[in-house]
Amino acid sequence: MSTSTAVIARPNDFAVVGPIGSVDSYIERVSRIPVLDRETEHALAERFRTQGDLDAARKLVLAHLRFVVHVARGYRGYGLPLGDLIQEGNVGLMKAVKRFDPALNVRLVSFAIHWIRAEIHEYVLRNWRLVKIATTKAQRKLFFNLRRLKKNLTWLSAEETAAVARDLGVSPSEVTEMEKRLAAHDLAFDPMPDADEDETYSPAAYLPSPEADPADQVEDAEWEQDSSSRLHSALERLDERSRDILERRWIREKKATLHELAGQYGVSAERIRQIEANALGKLRTLMTPEATAA
Repeated sequence: MSTSTAVIARPNDFAVVGPIGSVDSYIERVSRIPVLDRETEHALAERFRTQGDLDAARKLVLAHLRFVVHVARGYRGYGLPLGDLIQEGNVGLMKAVKRFDPALNVRLVSFAIHWIRAEIHEYVLRNWRLVKIATTKAQRKLFFNLRRLKKNLTWLSAEETAAVARDLGVSPSEVTEMEKRLAAHDLAFDPMPDADEDETYSPAAYLPSPEADPADQVEDAEWEQDSSSRLHSALERLDERSRDILERRWIREKKATLHELAGQYGVSAERIRQIEANALGKLRTLMTPEATAA
C-alpha cells in the first residue's frame, strides 16, 4: 500500500486511554501503554505500509503517545495549555506513522520527532500572540532558538547578538528584531474601559485625529464661512418667488412639498419643479468666484 494511505481512527481506537477527565489523567494512562521493541515496531509498520492494516497503525500511534507528552512538555514555557500542545503533537505523530517507511531501518520515534515538533511549532506560532511574531523561515528559527540561547532575562550584548547570529545563520539585525518581539506584549487596540478607571490608555487613544491639524481647521472654517457668505449673497440676487421656493425646499428644517408650494402660488407642481431647477442653476452660477467678485 502507498504511503498516501490515511491513518483513520475508529471510535474505540483510543479506548485504552479514555475516558479522560484531565491532562494528568491522560498522561497517567498513556504511560501505561507498553513500549514496542524494534522487531514488533518494524512488523507493525510493514503491515500498515504493505497491507493498509489500520489496527497496526493504531498500535504504533498508541505506543508513542507518551513520547508526544515528553516533547510537548518542553513547550510549556510559552504559556499555552499543555493539553493543546499534546493534541497538536498527536496530529504530528499520526502524520509520521502515515509516512514512515520501515525500510529506512530507523526507529519510528526518530522519524516522528520532526513531525511532532512541526505541528507543535505551528500551534505555538498561531496562538502565542494575537499578532504573528514569526512569518519567514529565519524568523521561525529565531523564535524557537533565541529563548533557549539567551542565558538570562537581560538584553543580549553586541557580542552575544553576533554569536547567536552566527549559530543560527542569520544577521545580527534579525536577532535584535526578534529579541524585541519576544520582549513585547500584546495590547488591545481599543479595550473596554474598566468600571473603576476613568481613563483608558490604549493605542487608539494616541492616534492623531484627522481634524487635529490647526492649519486644516482654519482652512475648513474659512471655506465654510466663505461658502455661507456666497450662498446668502447669491440668494439675495434671486427673485422673491425663486428664493422662497429654494429656502423652503432646501434650507429650512421643515421642508415643503411641491404640492404645498403649488397651492400657495396657484400653479402646478410641475411648474414649481421647473422654477426650482432654474433657481438652482442660477444659484450655482451666482456662487462662482467670478460672479461674486462682480
